[in-house]
Order: sequence, then structure tokens, then C-alpha cells
Amino acid sequence: MPIPIRRLCVALTLCCALVAGSAACAGSEKTSTRGIAAVTALQAAEPSPTTSAERQKFAKTRFVANAALAAGATYQWIVKPWKAGKFKKGAHGRKLALVKAGLAGAFTYNRLKAAQRNAQGDPALAKALAPLTAGITALKDLPSKLRSGDTDAAGAFDDIINKVKDAGSSAGAPVKDKVPSASQLKGG
Repeated sequence: MPIPIRRLCVALTLCCALVAGSAACAGSEKTSTRGIAAVTALQAAEPSPTTSAERQKFAKTRFVANAALAAGATYQWIVKPWKAGKFKKGAHGRKLALVKAGLAGAFTYNRLKAAQRNAQGDPALAKALAPLTAGITALKDLPSKLRSGDTDAAGAFDDIINKVKDAGSSAGAPVKDKVPSASQLKGG
């Protein structure tokens, strides 16, 4: 029974690939040392802050970006609906407002934790944010509090955001609200 040409070509190609692959893996130790040296050179070529002043500058920048996104999400999807009375039982659009507030609350918590980590790179920011750690951790419970009808929870969220903004301003990193996009909200 004759073998079709296509099958023969495929089998020949696979055999050649296996032989070439095994020959490449059986290289000398010098080759692997060169590979390690190349990776090390690439890592050394990546830009990174070298002085403590540069590290602090980048820490403040990252802190401001994360805190601004947290503040924008809080204002847009938690504070505004709260002031409009959307979280009260029986309010028109309450379910949608609660879903948006829940997403915004999770996003805000995530960004505030990232801002806290960023603040550790700058001594002034770290010192200013130290008293707010417990308040930021307490924000995890916002969605369940809002569902149960606790309208003061949104006010607590707003207070923590304002304290983070004040702490940033006192450390030389003023924070302005930046409303995140819907894809940023979903991605966290």
C-alpha cells in the first residue's frame, strides 16, 4: 500500500525538527553560560531608579496615580449616588447603583492598597499614611453594608479618601480625582 506524499512530508519534517531540537539542547556549557550572560545584560539594561531621590520620586508618582483613581471611582460611583439617595431602599435604580458601588468599592480598595505599598518608598508618605492603615482595611466591608441599607458606609468611604488626599498633600504629593474607565474598574 503506497504512502501518500503529504504524510511522507509531514513525517520527514517532524523527524528533522526532533533531530534539530535535540542537537540544540545538547549544546556545550559555554552556550548556556552565554545565555545567562545575555539575560543578565538585559536585566542590567532595564532602566531603574538608582538613587534614593529617584526611588522616592517614582514612589510619589505611583502613589498619586493610584490614589487619584481610587478617589475618582469613589466620588463617581459611591459618593454621588449616596448623596442622590440611590442607596435607600425603594429608590429607583438602587440595584444598579449598588452593583456599580460594589465594583467601585473593590477597585478603590485595590488601588488604596497599591497606593499604600507605593508610599513605603517615600518616608514622608509612609509617615503620613501610617494612621490610615486600619481605615483602609475597614473598607472591605462596604458592599455588604450598603446592601443592608447602611447609608453611613458611603460617608466613611468618602472620609477615608479625603484623609488619603490630605496625607498626600502634606507629603508633597497632591491627589486629584481621576475617574477610571469601565475596563479599569473591571480589571481592578
